[in-house]
Amino acid sequence: MSGIDSNNLKAGAGSGGGTPLVIAGAASGVGKTTVAAGIMGACCRRGLSVAPFKVGPDYIDPGFHACAAAAPSRNLDTWLTSPEEVKNIYRRGAAGADISVIEGVMGLFDGRAGARGEGSTAEVAALVSGAVVLVADCARQARSLAPLLAGFAGFDEDVSIAGCILNNAGSPEHARILRDAAREAGVPVLGVLPRRPEMSLPARHLGLVPAGEREHFREKMELVTDHVQENVDIGALLAIAKAGPAARQPEIDNPSWLGRGCGEPERSGGARLAVARDEAFSFYYVDGLEALAAAGAELVWFSPLNDEGLPACDALYLGGGFPEMFADRLETNAAMRESIAGAIAAGLPTYAECGGLVYLCRHLEVEGRRYRMAAALPLSARMTGRRQALGYVEATASRGNILMPAGATVRGHEFHWSAIDWDGGNFAYKCRSGRRGRCDPEGFCSGSVLASYVHLHFGGNRAAANAFVAAAGGAGEARARV
Repeated sequence: MSGIDSNNLKAGAGSGGGTPLVIAGAASGVGKTTVAAGIMGACCRRGLSVAPFKVGPDYIDPGFHACAAAAPSRNLDTWLTSPEEVKNIYRRGAAGADISVIEGVMGLFDGRAGARGEGSTAEVAALVSGAVVLVADCARQARSLAPLLAGFAGFDEDVSIAGCILNNAGSPEHARILRDAAREAGVPVLGVLPRRPEMSLPARHLGLVPAGEREHFREKMELVTDHVQENVDIGALLAIAKAGPAARQPEIDNPSWLGRGCGEPERSGGARLAVARDEAFSFYYVDGLEALAAAGAELVWFSPLNDEGLPACDALYLGGGFPEMFADRLETNAAMRESIAGAIAAGLPTYAECGGLVYLCRHLEVEGRRYRMAAALPLSARMTGRRQALGYVEATASRGNILMPAGATVRGHEFHWSAIDWDGGNFAYKCRSGRRGRCDPEGFCSGSVLASYVHLHFGGNRAAANAFVAAAGGAGEARARV
């Protein structure tokens, strides 16, 4: 049992979108993203405005949601932010929407390693009083589905399982057997999806869909929506969610946007923070960007792939992404590389995460070929062909930097396939993770630069957001005096 006290955690009521639907999995890889995106798309076709969410730190699935729902998908993560901030993020995202759809992470009760439900879909469902719809992959299962569903339904009294969606039925007869098994377990069946491998969504990338793939991707999302709409009782889901009539039609037709107000930013008069945003750099938390704006930053988008140089700015933020997929184009854009290197050498406050860190290195080696990067750091990166890190970390600052004082500890997340031979004299953090079981030095920190594999959530680190914007403001004032 999770032991979560949900008596005073009724964020769902009165927050917009009725009762949130939580699309959970019996395990990882059961088809949650396909089901969730299809439900979002089907609701939009009915004229409903959808507020999408993702449990956990993932950047990829929210990209699918944004395309399906024509709205930004927000992360609900009780490790990167506090449970109270998760409720706040949910309320902000759900406000004004007709229905909220939350895609879970891993299996329903799977959370942070070694923790009792912390970070799990079940924990978030309890926090927002969500109605859980359990997705099960039934490709190799028949009547054994009954005890599986019964076990999930009875495991945690704080988690309400409203029904199930059964994926990968092999035939109409298989579907009948599965429905009978669910009836034995007492769990309503809200849909049975026939086995169609072509409906699975790619796991490669999606923070921004490259222009050449965008039309193909939209076509794929239409097919996914058709598949779910034809085989899932959307009306029953809307009744469970108590979704109201459409308040408005979705206004955004862009799967790559990062949040309301995150198109062309309004001129706020605050410190100008240049944010890399294109096919190569797209991993940002919507609420993290909003926290920077709330701290006084004016967000100015630019493209390391396509622009000739940095825009006028007081600080630079290079988020994660897939620079290895665009290494040749990043190398070819020498003007941008030189612009960034020159600005950093001149003291521009710069924060880079994961893919952004790799871009600031001298070189990036991909399949034996070395590509020139920005050469703003005395480091080189290489793709290794295998995952180097995955999971939550606690990062303690080895020295004072533009986000925090020496000794401060923040929570973050790592996921990368590249490796860097660090400069031992300029480590940014000492990182501890449950997987490694030890404390390792990591990252680069020198002067006004902080670069690391660690992804932070500024919505859960308001002090870091304030410090970054203050550093940008101080740099801007110094330049103005000159």
